[in-house]
Amino acid sequence: MAPFTLRDARFPDDFPAIARILSAAGPDWPVTAEVLAHEHEGRDPALYFTQVVAQQGGEVVGVGGLGHDSFSFEAWRYGGRVAVHPEFRRQGVGAALYGELLRRVRERGARELRTMLSDLPHDRPGVAFLTARGFRPVWDRYESSIHTADVDLGAFGGLWRDVAAGGIELRSLAELRGDPERDRRLHELDWLLFQDVPTGTALTRRPLDQWVRDELDDPGLRPELSFVALDPARADPLTGPYVGYSTIGWNPAGDYGYIGMTGVLREYRGRGLARALKVAAMRALHASGGGLIKTFNDAPNRAMLTMNEGLGFRRTATRTRYELRLDPQGVDSGA
Repeated sequence: MAPFTLRDARFPDDFPAIARILSAAGPDWPVTAEVLAHEHEGRDPALYFTQVVAQQGGEVVGVGGLGHDSFSFEAWRYGGRVAVHPEFRRQGVGAALYGELLRRVRERGARELRTMLSDLPHDRPGVAFLTARGFRPVWDRYESSIHTADVDLGAFGGLWRDVAAGGIELRSLAELRGDPERDRRLHELDWLLFQDVPTGTALTRRPLDQWVRDELDDPGLRPELSFVALDPARADPLTGPYVGYSTIGWNPAGDYGYIGMTGVLREYRGRGLARALKVAAMRALHASGGGLIKTFNDAPNRAMLTMNEGLGFRRTATRTRYELRLDPQGVDSGA
């Protein structure tokens, strides 16, 4: 068993090695060095984040990162993950990375740690690792997927007629680039919609510039596949005519799309708009060559789960949030 050492990650030099490790440890969600660089460059400097790598014989074999969650911020709450390349496991690398990260956030007064793992086979060692350290499962999120080749996209003519008859227009984010208020309106709309998403945690509203960096400037976002529902008769001071939207991002390493947010304002629900937004994305993707789309819904969100099932999405995994409560005296407990 060769010795290993821990050190702070070096940016941007370590991005390729970190991407390789994260992709090997989580093959269902591979990442690229470019994606990691974007995340790093766009991270809110006011929020804490630390990343450590394990090096063995000059090769980076493991990585661990821990920091504040901009989506659900509390100064005492930290989220992240530890990943070790499968070829270098059972040598104490993961335990050492975890121990160092835990030491760092304990010094900052951390009271809670969060991470998320799936029920897929490659995550089973990680679940055992967390369980042995007192983490407890607290929240489930279901992953489902569909391939555009498996959908009869011509079967939605009635849906389109109903949407048009209601005076609603669907425009892609690419088509709306000319609206100088687009980003601000989407920021307001996103916040309103998330109030009704059962996430199991208190939400933090990100400032407009940070939200734009995270969401609209994400290199994975496919503006031509992401759609906004507009009511031209509506002139809301916050969202203007924007009444709903759905985004599609693209994982370049995995070559599949993923749905970010889909939602419609309360007063516009029951008209099939959320369904129409997703069908619009599938039609646009099919027209550009087709492909796989993944979506993620929290377990209590029965309305969206039922709608996705009706569109043909099929459950592929459950992703569980694990939490550990940290005691100031060093006696930790699960949530």
